Amino acid sequence: MKVLLTGAVGFIGSHIARELVRQGHEVHALVLPGIDRSRVADVAASLRFIEADLLAPSVALPDWRFDLCLHLAWYVEPGKYLHAPQNQEWVGASLRLARRLKDEGCQRFIAAGTCFEYATSDPPQSESTPTAPSTMYAQSKLELFHALPSVGIDFAWVRFFYQYGPYEDPRRLIPVVINRLRQGQEARLVTGDRIRDYLHIEDVASAVCAVAQSKLTGPVNIGSSVRVTVRDIALKIGELLDRVDLIKLGAFPDSPTEPMHLLADNTKLREGTGWKPRYNLEAGLRQTIDWWKSR
Repeated sequence: MKVLLTGAVGFIGSHIARELVRQGHEVHALVLPGIDRSRVADVAASLRFIEADLLAPSVALPDWRFDLCLHLAWYVEPGKYLHAPQNQEWVGASLRLARRLKDEGCQRFIAAGTCFEYATSDPPQSESTPTAPSTMYAQSKLELFHALPSVGIDFAWVRFFYQYGPYEDPRRLIPVVINRLRQGQEARLVTGDRIRDYLHIEDVASAVCAVAQSKLTGPVNIGSSVRVTVRDIALKIGELLDRVDLIKLGAFPDSPTEPMHLLADNTKLREGTGWKPRYNLEAGLRQTIDWWKSR
């Protein structure tokens, strides 16, 4: 297939690029001019880069004819993106992209949603769980989800839960814990008792590609369906690095705005695609630790 991939040098996008190349697809990676491409350096020779800014009023691509678009591009700078005004700009930009692709004959459009669209409820969250986003980021994602049917293109909406693995932003939880413990420093954390759903990034990529090549439409949860807490993850990293003594749980108060439970019901994903994860949590953390050691 001829695939347009936006957000191709981001954490998730770079692994999807790698998976699409592995499967033998013709991948056109849309990136901002001058952006760091180091996350895809190992597959760069197999990608066809297109430099463009989707937020520009008019976007000119050399060729708009694609079989499939995987749209991952969005504003996601850690610590800033949840309430940033750029979220609304991305709603309009994403709709313009989908409409142009539809007009040029694109058959399928896969866009990235978020588990934070869901209302706080007892886990697991399924695709039928009511939505009640509490941040600008999640509100804007949900707005785009509701607007896409008007484009008339066949689309699926992949709702990401939590990811970890190689090339993750070093400011996020798992890299912080790994690297502080490797440096002999304390990892000072919240109590870590809230339920979360973490999936290794390579499994995230394979799941998204499986959805893209399936007949699934509408929202599809991308998660492990395995209950885990920050406490579990931190202590497991400490065990694997033999530095449990440096894990300091309860050093910071839990955020009152953080939901108590976020756990994916991935039945639709599994039954609709036959997808299975490659990594369990321990194997995934071992691989991730080895990757950080190699940096």
